[in-house]
Amino acid sequence: MTADVEIDHVTMRFGDFVAVRDATLTIKAGEFFSFLGPSGCGKTTLLRLVSGFMEPTEGRILIGAKDMRGIGPNKRPTAMIFQNLALFPLMSVADNIAFGLEVRGMGKAERRKRADELLDLIALSGQGDKKVSELSGGQRQRVAIARALAVQPDVLLLDEPLSALDLKLRQHMRAELRAIQKRTGVTFIYITHDQGEALAMSDRVAVMRAGEIEQVADPVTLYDRPETDFVAGFVGEINRIPGRLTAREDGTVVLETACGPLRARLTREPPAGAPLALFVRPERLVLGDGGGPNAVTATLASSSFEGANIHLVSTLADGSPFLVQVANAGVPVALHPGQNFTVSFKVEDALALPQGAAA
Repeated sequence: MTADVEIDHVTMRFGDFVAVRDATLTIKAGEFFSFLGPSGCGKTTLLRLVSGFMEPTEGRILIGAKDMRGIGPNKRPTAMIFQNLALFPLMSVADNIAFGLEVRGMGKAERRKRADELLDLIALSGQGDKKVSELSGGQRQRVAIARALAVQPDVLLLDEPLSALDLKLRQHMRAELRAIQKRTGVTFIYITHDQGEALAMSDRVAVMRAGEIEQVADPVTLYDRPETDFVAGFVGEINRIPGRLTAREDGTVVLETACGPLRARLTREPPAGAPLALFVRPERLVLGDGGGPNAVTATLASSSFEGANIHLVSTLADGSPFLVQVANAGVPVALHPGQNFTVSFKVEDALALPQGAAA
């Protein structure tokens, strides 16, 4: 089974501090949904409200259309995986997986059968009699997932479960988690500050800042069409060039900037008189003047070789930072620190947004 999760005008206060402010959204049944944001933005508080470890100061949490107020975590159709996994080191892998079933009074033979089914699901067939200490970090991660799934929750809650793993293993486990979610159809709610995790795994992502939800969208929309200054800067690398609106035509605007006039897409009408900024991703920039309406001159400060790409850390005429990403084509970039160079970009690759809180 699986279920919708409705967060209905939820506010959570701790004294004078507001951890979550008027959050409203619906997480669809069977969806892999992530809350993304910096530390202290309220994402873990929201997860604990869904799990029942906290009750909202205002608003409601509904799971499967049922109001959860007054229902404790052990009575909700949810299971939670914490950062530290909390596996029992003296128990076998199978006993760890079946622990929740034992608490619910299921017989030993039936518990073992369910544990073996879940070991098949997480690609650890035949490993049930091992101790947890005999498993790798990634295998322990999968055991924690199996233990959570053993009680057949409608909703699985994951609080930054990959944060302690090294980069290669985190990348591997992203694919594992997504595959397990697809196979089971359980609603996954995932908490992370890692934008790569959120974009790679999620059907939709909610970006949070200071207790408020800034934007909810699928990963492609979130990356290519951010709605706020904060989302544009938090989700991936981006260049921000403040400007003054001077003209508009057919969904595009011209901004007068320190680099001269630049044209960008306008995806939503800004508040009257709001100062704007142009945003463009470093990988959308092309060395040289492409002959289009957008070209800027930058001064190289340093370059960073990162395998598939080369990052050119630069400054604009007003001293503001500017990052250019060039694909590694096997030919050195013929630039040296202190040298001026020109980059160009398409109008459709630039976005004009109201200036606000920057990430």
